[in-house]
Amino acid sequence: MLRLQSIILAKAKHFTVSSSSSLRLVKKRMIAMDLMHHSSCFLLPTIPLQRRPSLTTAQLHLCADGGANRLYDEMPLFFPQEDASDVRRRYKPDVIKGDMDSIRREVLEFYASLGTEIVDKSHDQDTTDLHKCVTYIRDSASGLDKSNLCILVVGALGGRFDHEMGNLNVICRFSYMRIVLLSNDSLIHLLPRTYCHEIHIQTSVEGPHCGLIPIGTPSKSSTTTGLQWDLNNTAMEFGGLVSTSNIVKEEKVTVQSDCDLLWTISIKKL
Repeated sequence: MLRLQSIILAKAKHFTVSSSSSLRLVKKRMIAMDLMHHSSCFLLPTIPLQRRPSLTTAQLHLCADGGANRLYDEMPLFFPQEDASDVRRRYKPDVIKGDMDSIRREVLEFYASLGTEIVDKSHDQDTTDLHKCVTYIRDSASGLDKSNLCILVVGALGGRFDHEMGNLNVICRFSYMRIVLLSNDSLIHLLPRTYCHEIHIQTSVEGPHCGLIPIGTPSKSSTTTGLQWDLNNTAMEFGGLVSTSNIVKEEKVTVQSDCDLLWTISIKKL
C-alpha cells in the first residue's frame, strides 16, 4: 500500500555546524546548493496504539496488485474486537493497480464493489507494479510540484530479493519524487546528488543503525556529520568501501555526495 502526503523543502540560506574542517566543507557546499530536509515523523505514534494504523492523513491510498491481499487479510488483525468486514470497508484503497497476476478474485471483487478504482495493466510486463503505482500518483498530481510529494511504500522490503531490487530501481527512476520504502525493521530512501541533505532523526522510533550506499555510480567524495563514523570526502563503491552498520550519534545528520546515495535507518519496535 502506498501512502501519499506532503513534505516540506527549504533552501540553505544558512547552516550552522561546528568548527572542524570537514564540517566547514559541508557548510560551504550547503550554502552553494539547495538543502533538502528529511524527517521520518510519519513513524511517530500520533494516535493511541489501539487505534493504529491510521491512514486518514494520506491524500491517496493505492495497492500494488497483491498488496490488496495483505490489506484485506491483515488490517482486521489490528482491530480484533471489530467485525472484519467493517474494518475492510473503513480501510479500503482508492486504487488497485498492477498486472493483476497476484490479487485474489474475491479481494478484487470486494474492493471493486466499494468503489475502488481498478487499473488493469496486464499488457505491460516491462515495469513493476510499484512503478505502475508511482506513475499513477505522478499523473494524478500533474499540477503539483513533484518534489513536494512523499510516497510511503509499506511492505517494500523483505521477501524475494529481485522484488527488493526492483523497488530500489523505482526510487532511482523517479529520483525527482520522494519515495520511502518501509519494512518492519528499516526504511530506505534516495538522497539525490543534486541536493545537500539534512536528516532529522526521530530517535524515539528510528535508529541508531544506519547506512549510506552509493547507487548507480561510485562516489568519489561523500561527506557527513552526525554519525559515529563520519565520511570526510570519502570514496565509496561496490567492491570497495560502503558505509553500512554505521550509528547515528546526533539528532541531525548531514550528507553531501557527488553521486546518488541510498539512506537507510533501522526502525525501533514499539
